[in-house]
Amino acid sequence: MSEKPPIVPKSLLLPFVLITSLFALWGFANDITNPMVAAFKRVLELNNVQASWVQLAFYGGYFTMALPAAFFIKKYSYKTGVLLGLGLYAFGALLFYPAASWESYGFFLASLYILTFGLAFLETTANPYILSMGPEETATQRLNLAQAFNPMGALAGLFVAKQFILNSLQSNETDADGMIIYSTLEESAKAVIRTNDLMVIRNPYVMLGLVVLGILILIALVKMPENKDNKGVIDFWPTMRRLFSKRTFVEGTLAQMFYVGAQIMVWTYIYQYAEALGIDNASAVNFGYAALIVFLLGRWVCTVLLRYFSSANLLSTFAVLAMLFTLGAIFLPDMLGLYSLVAISFAMSLMFPTIYGIALEGLGEDSKFAAAFLVMAIVGGAIMPTLQGMILDLGGSGYSDIEILGVSEVNFSFILPFMCFLMVWLFAVRVNSISKT
Repeated sequence: MSEKPPIVPKSLLLPFVLITSLFALWGFANDITNPMVAAFKRVLELNNVQASWVQLAFYGGYFTMALPAAFFIKKYSYKTGVLLGLGLYAFGALLFYPAASWESYGFFLASLYILTFGLAFLETTANPYILSMGPEETATQRLNLAQAFNPMGALAGLFVAKQFILNSLQSNETDADGMIIYSTLEESAKAVIRTNDLMVIRNPYVMLGLVVLGILILIALVKMPENKDNKGVIDFWPTMRRLFSKRTFVEGTLAQMFYVGAQIMVWTYIYQYAEALGIDNASAVNFGYAALIVFLLGRWVCTVLLRYFSSANLLSTFAVLAMLFTLGAIFLPDMLGLYSLVAISFAMSLMFPTIYGIALEGLGEDSKFAAAFLVMAIVGGAIMPTLQGMILDLGGSGYSDIEILGVSEVNFSFILPFMCFLMVWLFAVRVNSISKT
């Protein structure tokens, strides 16, 4: 019996650790931002669709910059791409300072948009780089292992969001009956609170920008192996023809778009779901914590399971599990529905790196541009939350204004993640059928 190849060869361990640290870095950005949908809604008195523009700006930046990032990395190198990505990340975060000074929602959205230009560079670089660091047969396991550090950064981001933003927002204060005071105040009093709260939102992002600049300097000073190829020659159109003739890649890109849309909907609207049950926004973060913890546990469990089961089989099983938990979030009453919503994160833990690995399998050098399209698929996280926000606004700006199929609109809105998981399941089933032929 032949010995299984290592997930990460010892000679590549240091580069693997350094690049894996980036997964935590963009996880932090994702999950400090998810609660900001509810925060901006309250502070700036927005409706649900307007508040969802936070995610439209954040994930729209991925879509805009992923393909340019692939061109840049193809022409130069992975390390150069990482440094540019960190620079854009820091610049976008630091722009929160003038955005708060101007008290401009549009400026905040532009800052997030630029910040995610950097994240697009980092993800376009790091994912295929990790896949290349060892034997192809352990590539999906290697990416699952690296991605396991993403929710660690996400937990840190959520901690900062709760402790240093949500707990400090004056617009969240309630009266003795538990009613929000902010909406009842005169405009002059609101203006004072708004100025304070926008500064509270600003400060952690500015600190994040300074930290990212420090990491940029560190990586710039460390000698890392480059993966620069064929003198930067770019054969774009021949590459596109090869890629789009690969059905698994095309379908994997679509599956990734639906998966990311589902993930962002589940992690964004868990706060609104909890609020509809009478849980205040700061306390609702505890359920965000729980979701990330089960997500992290799922990542580690799946890294082990992938040594014994095929990627497509596991993906199919976890997609079914996700659909069942989503139905629970829609139809189970009260806290049972919220617990089911949290449990979806365990089922989601396998999906992103596994879809990614399946879609890139066997693409060789074409994987650099293929990776860009898979990062562009993150645009699902920009589109889907806005559609869910439209469902939430059907009866008004609240979350339980009307009933659809016997449940409130916030519960019913999770029909969108259910449909997304159905698309992931169909992709897994087709890949599994191909592997058996």
